[in-house]
Amino acid sequence: MDLITWQEGHKLVVSIYKVTKIFPREEIYAMTDQMRRASSSVTANIAEGFGRKTYKEKLQFYYQSQGSLTELKDFLLIAKDVGYLSEDQTDNLMDQANHTHKLLQGLIQKTKSYIS
Repeated sequence: MDLITWQEGHKLVVSIYKVTKIFPREEIYAMTDQMRRASSSVTANIAEGFGRKTYKEKLQFYYQSQGSLTELKDFLLIAKDVGYLSEDQTDNLMDQANHTHKLLQGLIQKTKSYIS
């Protein structure tokens, strides 16, 4: 997909999958699963929205993506606070999440400009 927002989100997904490999085994069906689902939901909803015909439908999926991204940011803070992620890992992931979030905000604003 050539959408920059999706590409940056994809980088985030890959990073989340890599970093959660080191989480404790007891988290495999808890935080690991939740973080992976939230991150992959970001790009899945961008892709689905991109493929929709109406701008109103597109917006619905972009907002879903935004919600998943916010959820992921919360999990990053929790993972840091319980000692699963270092400060540096958290900062790097949060930077990528914030960058993706800004791009997504731009996509949402642009899409909204076509509705009226």
